[in-house]
Amino acid sequence: MRDFVFHKPQDVAAAVTTVKKATEGKFLGGGQSLLPVMKLGLAAPTDLISLAGLSTLKGIRVEGKELVIGAGTIHAEVADSAEVKRAIPGLAALAAHIGDPQVRNRGTLGGSLAHNDPAADYPAAVLALGATVKTDRRTIAADAFFKGLYQTALAPDELITAVHFPIPEKAAYAKFAQPASKFALVGVMVAKGPAGVRVAVTGAGAGVFRVADAEKALTARFAADALAGLEVSATGLGSDGFGSAEYRAHLVGVMARRAVAACG
Repeated sequence: MRDFVFHKPQDVAAAVTTVKKATEGKFLGGGQSLLPVMKLGLAAPTDLISLAGLSTLKGIRVEGKELVIGAGTIHAEVADSAEVKRAIPGLAALAAHIGDPQVRNRGTLGGSLAHNDPAADYPAAVLALGATVKTDRRTIAADAFFKGLYQTALAPDELITAVHFPIPEKAAYAKFAQPASKFALVGVMVAKGPAGVRVAVTGAGAGVFRVADAEKALTARFAADALAGLEVSATGLGSDGFGSAEYRAHLVGVMARRAVAACG
């Protein structure tokens, strides 16, 4: 790991100004994504701008028909939140199974989304629920936010401040976890809400994606057995020592049916 300058800004505006002035500045939330990358030598920022002390980035609240979660809110707080359990219990359950206790008590919602690991859990929730990502300068719809492997619509100096989740009629997440990391080998979030039925998959490919055939079947009849004939192509899906592309394609259908069943 190379030397860097550490900054502790007092507010969001100062954080953004600092990262803009840096040669290669990076925002630091809980450090569960960025620090491992730095240790591997895959990133060498000149400046780290800590967001840990910014209270305006934290918190959970319901605003009308939306659940709003600050980008600096840690996974454990989402998992334990009474507001989340009432509004979107499937989201609380998802957060409760991210990584291990250390990750859940350090990692943040905003950090996870900005890093956009292809096997992370939160992207599936954001995409399936049709959430909007608020930044220091604009609002980005979920369908426009995720761009590919570790890529998002964010500018290098853009900071996520909160995520607005429309409260669905029902939603649930089912994950087949990689045994060591607890990342999703395949994870599927199913939601039926204001935007209709949406099905989002993480872990299977280079990034989170929706399954149109599953959404069509569940729109016609929202039941697990409506997906009995679902066939997902293995083309473009990942393959490694934990599972082939064909195995991942099979798991998409299995996890989708489990998610629907969990919706009750």
